Amino acid sequence: MSQLPAFLTSNGGLNSGFMIPQYTAAALVSENKGLCHPSSVDTIATSAGQEDHVSMGAWSARKALMVIDNVEKILAIELLMACQAIDLQRPNTTTPPLEAIHKL
Repeated sequence: MSQLPAFLTSNGGLNSGFMIPQYTAAALVSENKGLCHPSSVDTIATSAGQEDHVSMGAWSARKALMVIDNVEKILAIELLMACQAIDLQRPNTTTPPLEAIHKL
């Protein structure tokens, strides 16, 4: 277990810290799980019943774009939380590459 305070806040009980961003990230991950459901299982008959398979490729591509967008948001939340964790550990420092990222 980490030595960091719950929800990455130094004032536990007075504010929720990073609890809400954690909920947001969890919701986005859950949404991605649903978006990763194979589109091919949702195929329907077309052409007055003459064709029994539709590729659903366009829908698959749209879902992939939504997953990418959600992953970008999840990574941004993770980066914010990592920066907060570094701040809470001050005056200690981390590795030079991580310090450079933190300064961005």
